Amino acid sequence: MPFPRSSGILLHPTCFPGRFGIGELGLEAQRFVDFMVESGQQFWQVLPLGPTGYGNSPYSSYSAMAGNPMLLSLEVLQGQGWLEASDLETVPDFPIDWVDFDRVMAFKMPLLHRACDRFKAQATPEQQQTFADFCQSRAYWLEHYSLFMALKDDHGGGSWHTWQPELAKREPEAIAQAHERLSSEVYFYKFLQFEFFQQWAEVKRCTNDRHIQIIGDIPIYVAHDSADVWANPENFCLDAETGEAALMAGVPPDYFSETGQLWGNPVYNWEHLQATGFAWWIRRFEAMLDYVDLIRIDHFRGFEAYWAVPQGEETAMNGEWVKAPGEYFFETLNQKLGKLPILAEDLGVITPEVEALRDRFEFPGMKILQFAFGDNAGNPFLPFNYVRNAVVYTGTHDNDTTVGWYDSASDWEKGQLYDYLGCISSDGVHWDLIRMALQSIANQALIPLQDLLGLGTNARMNFPSTATGNWGWRYRAEALNSGVSEKFKKLTRQSGRAPVDREVPDGEDGGMNEKG
Repeated sequence: MPFPRSSGILLHPTCFPGRFGIGELGLEAQRFVDFMVESGQQFWQVLPLGPTGYGNSPYSSYSAMAGNPMLLSLEVLQGQGWLEASDLETVPDFPIDWVDFDRVMAFKMPLLHRACDRFKAQATPEQQQTFADFCQSRAYWLEHYSLFMALKDDHGGGSWHTWQPELAKREPEAIAQAHERLSSEVYFYKFLQFEFFQQWAEVKRCTNDRHIQIIGDIPIYVAHDSADVWANPENFCLDAETGEAALMAGVPPDYFSETGQLWGNPVYNWEHLQATGFAWWIRRFEAMLDYVDLIRIDHFRGFEAYWAVPQGEETAMNGEWVKAPGEYFFETLNQKLGKLPILAEDLGVITPEVEALRDRFEFPGMKILQFAFGDNAGNPFLPFNYVRNAVVYTGTHDNDTTVGWYDSASDWEKGQLYDYLGCISSDGVHWDLIRMALQSIANQALIPLQDLLGLGTNARMNFPSTATGNWGWRYRAEALNSGVSEKFKKLTRQSGRAPVDREVPDGEDGGMNEKG
């Protein structure tokens, strides 16, 4: 689906500033939206919003459909009456520029339990009914998820395949007993999701009201230790005896790693999924569309063919490509949900077959400027090789910041960039690449906030193939100043990407560029 010419910012909500150690869905979210409006932007791209597991990666969540309770605004909960001012008086001395996930969890979870207890004791009948309606409307995933999390706590955080066999294999009697025994914890995890979706819905409403749309991110794979795999084992390639992944997902050796990337997620049993009409996937997309406007599919090429690594391997080198029924899947998705606003992350080992699948459904692919200067004039990431139906980034969450990239680039790459630009401007290389992205013919340009702020490698979000120490960067509140917003707004307007400030005559489709 081609999109009108426009631009936006890539920023995950954990990066918001604030005194509670992690970004929250409260006042700082609104301030960021204000900054986007002041900058003339139309899109806000976030990473996956699910509850994170080991390594705190948004791409390794305990649920493909739940929200991350660590994003809950404690101040919003106070405003609702579920926390008191005294509950928030004593706050640890959290780092300003980085999320200490373990300390944040230790601080926030007791407060979230306290909020749940107050809700249970003090909520009005109308509020209780709203909660009950929410639980019923999302029962198809919420029932599994809330019990999964309660059982996980009950087992000291152990992965589901290490639980007692009757629980790991979801024997009905054992599940019923667990529901009864852990009913308070199940209620707690439902309450967290109720609050998350209320808070996120308010953020989305305010964002959409200001003519900005939210681009969500749907990882192609789910974590092995997740409610999705535990509740739907038939959808995945698992070892029937141990419950472990019989075939693991990843990618072969590439730009990011000489040994490839071994993600460890179980690959899909596509034969079974296709036999069910892709029912689980359809519901996953429906759940995503509850809280975002557009969907970026991470690792899109896995819908054409996926890299499968046998159980027991320690790197991704000894895998093989296996065909996936991507064409049948997207045809079914269109039939069930209509033509969706999808962006395809088509980086890595891309074949003509992957490109054909992408183009058949008119999904815009991705162009990364940091990849453009290590090759010759045929490099597909050079702007003069773009097509209009594409999304250009200076870099993504998996890349270094532009300043960090340039500082560590080879002399060859720096020379190529210099020859392409004619100089490195006094504004800095980050503004040079931002300008290049905005002035390209790609319909959409998305800029990581780190690049707008001209930050170095210490602001990088992720080092692929590194399990820990990622995802923690946060910006300071004063960083979103008028100097940055005015500069970005001027470039956005000069590049023809600003919202159209006019009335749209009857019968004329203003698309996503319409304003007011």
